[in-house]
Amino acid sequence: MNTWEYLTTPLLIHNTAAILNNWGKQGWELVQVVQGPEGGLVAYFKRPVSQDGSNSAGLAAAEQASRQFEGDVLSERSESKGGAA
Repeated sequence: MNTWEYLTTPLLIHNTAAILNNWGKQGWELVQVVQGPEGGLVAYFKRPVSQDGSNSAGLAAAEQASRQFEGDVLSERSESKGGAA
């Protein structure tokens, strides 16, 4: 029986293919895309947990993607208000 690890990440409309391809290259399988609570898209991924723990790199990648997303959102909000990022 497989044991799975799961990941959720926001999808930026202008960069959807790159985001999905990036996670796919790291062994993540897209399970579902749903509308998030604030209207954006959220992707749900899964992949088998390896016995040697080598999949833990995915957690670091998720953290990095989250920080990048937060930066993009702040930049977009600032631009929509006419300010600089």
